[in-house]
Amino acid sequence: MLFLHIPLLAGLFGGGDSENAFQDQIFRAISTASFYNHSWTQTWGSGWLGELQIKSWNSNSGGFTSLQPWSNGNFSNKEMTELEVLFQRFRNELLHLFHKHASEWLLEYPFEVQTTGGCELNSGEVKLDFWRFAYQGSEILSFQNSSWVPSLQGGTRAQKMCKVFNKLIVFNKLTQWRISNTCPRFLLGLLDAGKADLQRRVKPEAWLSTGPSPGPHHLLLVCHVSGFYPKPISITWMRGGQPQQASQQSDILPNADGTWYLRSYLDVEATKTSGLSCQVTHSSLEGQDIILYLDRPTSKGLIILAVMVPLVLLLTGLAFWLKKHWKLCEPTPTLLPLERSQQPRDSKHT
Repeated sequence: MLFLHIPLLAGLFGGGDSENAFQDQIFRAISTASFYNHSWTQTWGSGWLGELQIKSWNSNSGGFTSLQPWSNGNFSNKEMTELEVLFQRFRNELLHLFHKHASEWLLEYPFEVQTTGGCELNSGEVKLDFWRFAYQGSEILSFQNSSWVPSLQGGTRAQKMCKVFNKLIVFNKLTQWRISNTCPRFLLGLLDAGKADLQRRVKPEAWLSTGPSPGPHHLLLVCHVSGFYPKPISITWMRGGQPQQASQQSDILPNADGTWYLRSYLDVEATKTSGLSCQVTHSSLEGQDIILYLDRPTSKGLIILAVMVPLVLLLTGLAFWLKKHWKLCEPTPTLLPLERSQQPRDSKHT
């Protein structure tokens, strides 16, 4: 295996904060093959840097599609073409073996086979760390030192598969050499070419609201956090300095601009909201966590104000309407006969 240490990383990224930002990164190539019958198979492939997809495999053209401007890292077009050829050869060999030995390995159509492989940067070292096969979602084989090893849960099927795969001595050694020398270089090239995006930090916005009541005399408090990047984030409900167990937390969902959005829920008795707060921790905040308190104007006060202002305006408008309507409906005074007789006479009759 190939190990590349911190001095090389410092040369690539200039040390300091950049070096710390790349202490742990992983590149994975993932492939799924769906075997519908003896003559029909579909395959999908993708490349990931951490949780960011940077490549997809076009099964029609037999080539990679870049999803980021820096998805090729520092590799030339020639090197990327060689990788495509290697991937295609591996794919074809895999499909041939599974079709040929389907009966022997007790595989029933339709079935799926997944492969994942790659390398990682961990504590300053880049190394090939994994290459695994899975059948129907369960690991069955792993590749170690140019040979295949059956998984414990694979049983007899995994042992039979290993015997066949390990007969491909030349292919296995060539593949091992190619990947172990290529993957670490490719990972470092990605980190170098994409460091402007990978080191991007966007501060989150956070606010509180209430959700549907979970029961009598209970409130469902919701802490929303949106617009943050990168993805890792922490939301903690607090009371008096003590963390509170959240009732539920949503998945981290993508926004259209590439940032992320998350919600955390807390089911609490309506009379026991005093002292509660939502604390948001994210790398972009540089240690200055966002803290939203329910009993301060930034949270509960604003909610009350948002309800009271429209209510006051509504009542004022209603009072004005009633006053105007009352005047229109008020009857015209009627003069009594006595009052008529006492009116001044016309001067010409005097």
